[in-house]
Amino acid sequence: MSDDLAEAVARGDRRALARAITLVESRRADHRAEAEALLARLALGAGGKPPPEAIRIGLSGTPGVGKSTFIESFGLMLTGQGLRVAVLAVDPSSARTGGSILGDKTRMERLSREPRAFIRPSPSQTHLGGVARRTREAVMLCEAAGFDVVLIETVGVGQSETVVADLSDVFALLLAPAGGDELQGVKRGIMEVADLIVVNKADGDLKPAAERTRADYAGALRLLRRRPQDPEGFPKAMTVSALEGGGIAGVWDEISALVDWRRVHGHWAQRRAAQARHWFFEDVRQGVLARLETPSARALLGAMAEDVVAGRVLPSEAARQVLDRLDRSAREPE
Repeated sequence: MSDDLAEAVARGDRRALARAITLVESRRADHRAEAEALLARLALGAGGKPPPEAIRIGLSGTPGVGKSTFIESFGLMLTGQGLRVAVLAVDPSSARTGGSILGDKTRMERLSREPRAFIRPSPSQTHLGGVARRTREAVMLCEAAGFDVVLIETVGVGQSETVVADLSDVFALLLAPAGGDELQGVKRGIMEVADLIVVNKADGDLKPAAERTRADYAGALRLLRRRPQDPEGFPKAMTVSALEGGGIAGVWDEISALVDWRRVHGHWAQRRAAQARHWFFEDVRQGVLARLETPSARALLGAMAEDVVAGRVLPSEAARQVLDRLDRSAREPE
């Protein structure tokens, strides 16, 4: 089945791509094995040649800033130039039920009808960082399907939102026109990883406020240390009107210039290699945590937790005993 699905994905079949993403998002052990086989098959590409690399653009922003409107306007501009665009929109999941509304496809009605576009909403499943657990693998599938640009829309600005920078080539932070208090509300960490700060809604009565906000952020960016992977003038702040389309083409021009510069100077390959290393360690960490979900591990944790609550053992000592037991069981022959 994986060979047939791989061939369909490589042909650019959007239904096959949707099925493939569903497969890699599944938590079932048999599906994980199929997903890994599928990804390995697609990584080889046609004739043993890996598929071309897409430009991966991470996009975050405060709630209500107009991320979906911006993505639709930006995506339509790109498809109008003949490019194929995939949108991976991560929606927040309920911490209680795990459910998610997944409304991005309805908010991007025009783009969803565009033959050169593909929109896939996914639940974050309470995974920190504003992205879903398997977003990186979904990006790889979109590249294998021949998309030129992959847009990764995150849940929204938060403490751990910088994770999207570890799976994108360019990271844009979308903001709305506001007073100086807005600048205080954005975490320094996300400012330090952003390549572009895009102030949306620069139209009508909000246009002067948008320009003032852009100037505020441009001033804040000058206080940050210049990164070695940036050419002169980056990171930078600019204004757009997603509603009217003003400045949208300029955002693409800046992204293209930044990507070209990083490729020429070797930073593109270095960034991709660093990201592969990061996600290797992340998968190892997640695999270790998954071992705590086995029935035997859960029983051990429950018993030790009762001892901790009763005061028979200190939390640190109980944790050490659990880890020792798990380590011994991992070394025992099956």
